Amino acid sequence: MTNTELVLNMLAELSTKRISETTDPESFDDHSNVAKQGGEIARDARLELESKTGEKVISPLNAKKVLLKNRNKEINP
Repeated sequence: MTNTELVLNMLAELSTKRISETTDPESFDDHSNVAKQGGEIARDARLELESKTGEKVISPLNAKKVLLKNRNKEINP
């Protein structure tokens, strides 16, 4: 996972938390809608960044691959 992907994930989580704090959802459906709204904010930011840079944000990397790659570098410099 790249730094950009991590930041966008954090944006989604923070947005969801803030929306939840201000709307005080009660039911499961309310919470689900809040989570979707938070995700939409991050999605919109990703799409805007991609349109401005001409580069895709989503990478084939995931945290496990990155950790293993870094660990292998430490073992076999």
